[in-house]
Amino acid sequence: MRDAYLVGAAQTDFGSFPDESYRSLFRTAFEAACDSAPTGIDPNDVDEAVVGTLGVGGRQLGLSGPAVTEHVGLDGIPCTRVENACAASGYAIRQAVQAVKSGMADVVLAGGVEVMTDTSSDATKYWLGVSGETEWERLSGTTFAGVYAQMADAHMEKYGTTAEHLSRVAVKNHANGAKNPHAQLGFECSLEDAMNAQVVADPLTLYHCCPTSDGAACAIVVSEDVVDEYTDDPIRIAGIGAASDRVGLFQRDTYTSVPASREAAQSAYEMADVTPEDIDFAEVHDCFAIAELLAYEDLGFCEPGEAGELVTSGATELGGERPVNTSGGLKSKGHPIGATGAGQMVEAYKQLSGSAGERQVEGAKRGLTHNVGGSGGAAVVHVLEKESEVEA
Repeated sequence: MRDAYLVGAAQTDFGSFPDESYRSLFRTAFEAACDSAPTGIDPNDVDEAVVGTLGVGGRQLGLSGPAVTEHVGLDGIPCTRVENACAASGYAIRQAVQAVKSGMADVVLAGGVEVMTDTSSDATKYWLGVSGETEWERLSGTTFAGVYAQMADAHMEKYGTTAEHLSRVAVKNHANGAKNPHAQLGFECSLEDAMNAQVVADPLTLYHCCPTSDGAACAIVVSEDVVDEYTDDPIRIAGIGAASDRVGLFQRDTYTSVPASREAAQSAYEMADVTPEDIDFAEVHDCFAIAELLAYEDLGFCEPGEAGELVTSGATELGGERPVNTSGGLKSKGHPIGATGAGQMVEAYKQLSGSAGERQVEGAKRGLTHNVGGSGGAAVVHVLEKESEVEA
């Protein structure tokens, strides 16, 4: 199979934009992604598109992919909508890579979009809840904060993880988000702020939970046959892994791990022929602070039960051994469900192209993105590498 490369990626600001539509947001991200490629991308070069969205609010549930691609002038090309809850556009990127590797396309647009802030709080809870197990979780009143609070409780009980460990995730990610002009919550917070904030679902406080967001993100994936037309310093998508699991947390054998993340990571590492030690930075799915701690362990950055020590050590901060969520993560940058996975790819592109500004990881040559759907019903992991640096 042919190699696949990331040659451009961009996102809108994440936040609340009452004057924007899902179409206008997608256009902004798409045009910026085309412009971000070193030689630019002509929209006429795009052979196929894959768009991730949950469809919060019920707007254009059918044919929402073609609805945004026709708006940006991509009439006539095949377009597929992917829905895998919060992992929708992570899976869209996977589909784009598959199209390129199979030889069916040379240039594929993979993106995502969501508008979440124009519904009532009750309606938003409903649309967030549809990604949980319907009969025994959502209809019994369980919220996603409640599900992740159960995971946090279990991790605390088993490994001695503390509220301070959770809060250090928030402090770190807000510090990074304060350096990201696209971040929804682009401000710093103190450890005391995070620990003493209003409880949402014990032990999770407000600062342990990501916001609801509007936004879009797009990535351009191309084949090895045409990559030289767009860049002379290519970023290869070296490894991909994906897995699914039981949708309901109560159906799983463990509350202290996300098995789908473990499976996806292992597959991605094997395809890329790397180990966790080879990863220079990572964007992980921190919808709640406990989710980032679980990701450290599931991705192999530390042993089970050691995530609290890892975040306390500073290893995952900017300047640390392996910075995590340099964008600010879902916690600070925001979480427009369908755009989140593609948004992670945007940060990976910036880091590996050396354009991350104040957030730049020095010497970054290999990064990872980790996108989870629901509480772990689906997960997808990508390993990317700066080819010139890896082969040097």
